[in-house]
Amino acid sequence: MTTASKITLVRVAMIPLFLLCFLLSAGHAWLKWVSLGIFILASLTDYVDGHIARKYNQVSDFGKFLDPLADKLLVISAMCVFCQWGLMPAWALVLVLTREFAVTGLRLIAVDKGRVIAAGWSGKVKTFSTMVALCVWIVFHGWLWLDWIIILAIVLPTIYSGAEYFVRNWDVLDL
Repeated sequence: MTTASKITLVRVAMIPLFLLCFLLSAGHAWLKWVSLGIFILASLTDYVDGHIARKYNQVSDFGKFLDPLADKLLVISAMCVFCQWGLMPAWALVLVLTREFAVTGLRLIAVDKGRVIAAGWSGKVKTFSTMVALCVWIVFHGWLWLDWIIILAIVLPTIYSGAEYFVRNWDVLDL
């Protein structure tokens, strides 16, 4: 197993710890800072594992599968907590999940046809903006105006990047 994949697995292993601390932070304010630290560290491993994989030629099929999955699990776990707390509307979470399933499905169809759909620029912006927005939200949740700005900062790039994947790869669908 490559070093890059090991770092990705560390990110996956951090998710339950993040969730535990974040859920408990409702009763223990200091845990929100621990949660934030774990979330930031996990988010940074996304950059680190990609950098190592490219720099040291450690790009692998396992890494191509696990890296985006780890990103999705991390951000969706945080969004689920905000949804549980009544801060994120379920429709926003459903939009994010729909985009993720749809793009994954599109990629599977493309692979079946011998084509690989690489992560697009808008997908990278979506991931980055979502991670930054969630970091802010972990600390400042519960301010109605800020909650809605964060929801829009997550949902709008999600919709745009999902639409872009389909527009650029529509021919894969054979409609």
